[in-house]
Amino acid sequence: MARVKICGLKEEEHVQVAIEAGATWIGFMFAPSKRQISFERAAQLAQQIPSHVKKVGVFVNPTEEQVHQAVQVAELDYVQYHGNEEAQFIKNLGYPSIKAFSIRSYEDVEKASKYDVDYYLFDAPGTDFAGGSGKVFDWSLLDQLSISKERIILAGGLNQENVGRAIAQVEPFGVDVSSGVERDGVKNSELIKQFIETATTSISVAKE
Repeated sequence: MARVKICGLKEEEHVQVAIEAGATWIGFMFAPSKRQISFERAAQLAQQIPSHVKKVGVFVNPTEEQVHQAVQVAELDYVQYHGNEEAQFIKNLGYPSIKAFSIRSYEDVEKASKYDVDYYLFDAPGTDFAGGSGKVFDWSLLDQLSISKERIILAGGLNQENVGRAIAQVEPFGVDVSSGVERDGVKNSELIKQFIETATTSISVAKE
């Protein structure tokens, strides 16, 4: 089964398109970003998400209270930590978790082994905001990864044109996209459908 995460959704239309196209995860951005939404808005959007599609709240260096509140209000299935959160902080909170790592060198990849989380998301370094930049990093840095690929989500500059190559090279458990399904900085329904279709086909081929 293909795993695709569409992140930074803000509108009912785009949530519905992602669900119908086969997204596995829907990501809500709670950190400072042009895609940021409130916990209450996420709760509204979550009402249309079926149980088999998992809701992910994305944070950058949150407080424990912020995470607890978001999980409760929006009924999140996963918490994604996209900042400098310590392993113990994530463990203490105890929620199903995704930890993102900005990859510049193999040393950044190795940092992941210090964390005990459900999934490890490897992304390109951020620019204006902490988190993803919409740029691709050197995928070959993951060649000697000690973590099982069944726990790896690949992000960073993915789009319909390159996601097939990314999956063929890295063979991740899943892929994550935000800016790659936007046009002029706004989510685009057709791009969401195209990305999921391409990624689903590529993942299916890679797993055969």
